[in-house]
Amino acid sequence: MVWLDIHLAGVIRHFQGPLEVTVAIAADYAGFPFKEAIKADLEAAGHEVLDLGAYGTDSVDYPDYGHALAEAILAGRAERGIAVCGTGIGIAMAANRHPGIRAGVCHSVETARLAREHNDANVLALGARITDIGTARACVQTFLVTAFEGGRHVRRVAKIERNDAPVVHLKQVK
Repeated sequence: MVWLDIHLAGVIRHFQGPLEVTVAIAADYAGFPFKEAIKADLEAAGHEVLDLGAYGTDSVDYPDYGHALAEAILAGRAERGIAVCGTGIGIAMAANRHPGIRAGVCHSVETARLAREHNDANVLALGARITDIGTARACVQTFLVTAFEGGRHVRRVAKIERNDAPVVHLKQVK
């Protein structure tokens, strides 16, 4: 286990997480520069990285990379995933089409922490056009060392995973 101190809103927060995990990383052309920087950071930290592309800045389709990332995690080739496109939204939507994948679009350390603690996210989605690289790197660090909180969140995550969930109609509030 490794301890990581992250400065968040003027407070030092302490996180404990696995020392090394295999991380799958995928991006479209817009996310390629972020993917390369994050990949180098992960490798320097001792993580095994499964690079699923893209491998340059030529135009490609983000769903192809979101699906490849999800399939790699579901096949057990990686424990966690990092997905990057222009906004993080499209690649997350593609990954989330796969039962068992919980991709969260994060734009701050706080959202990355909560994606893990409350939603047991196994994929971090980042937007290279809306997040600076420093924030993206901090999100990745936080995502990798933050554990799922469990407790009341177990029931909620189980509801996400259900593909036979009944439709619940809530009364409109006037």
